Amino acid sequence: MSHGANGEINTIVFDIGNVLIDWNPRFVYRAYFDGDETAMEHFLSEICAPEWNRSLDAGKSFDQGVAERQALFPEHAELIAMWRDRWADMLGDAFHGTVEILSELRDGGYPLFAISNWSAETFPVARSRFPFLSWFRDIVVSGEVGVAKPDRRIFEIFLERHPVDPRSAVFIDDSPVNVVAAREAGFKAVRFSDAAMLRRDLSELGVRVN
Repeated sequence: MSHGANGEINTIVFDIGNVLIDWNPRFVYRAYFDGDETAMEHFLSEICAPEWNRSLDAGKSFDQGVAERQALFPEHAELIAMWRDRWADMLGDAFHGTVEILSELRDGGYPLFAISNWSAETFPVARSRFPFLSWFRDIVVSGEVGVAKPDRRIFEIFLERHPVDPRSAVFIDDSPVNVVAAREAGFKAVRFSDAAMLRRDLSELGVRVN
């Protein structure tokens, strides 16, 4: 369904983690660091670091990733294994304000898609837990295609799958580097901080949200 010509937005593309679903490894690790936030944050920045997690999102298996990290940091082997063994407990609740916006966009007839950095091994857990993921016409999952944001290739894969003009599509992500990458790929893009700001940003782009 078209919502206008001349560059008007007619397609909405969401990130999922920390836009629609609260994912946070601190849900698991906080108890194990017994209130020592500094030690926990060091572990999450240096041991199970964001770039390492991104390699899992880009297709590396959890078994391989955990084994590689345990070899580097054998003194943390048990905690590293928890990244795989207790991953489901890192998955929090939905952000209900964002899901409400998603529902309004669906009811308004906007085609909905998602491009998500997520391991192919764990994404089925989210699919089973959050029924609103079925509202998307398609979800490009980084772990399934072997490339993760902000790599421009993941946006190109999306455009190869769907006859969407990126100039008439808005991409929503909580990560500034992913927003920049989407803009470089031709999308209009907004950074997500909370549902109220997203509602304002979409309205400013001419997207009809109640």
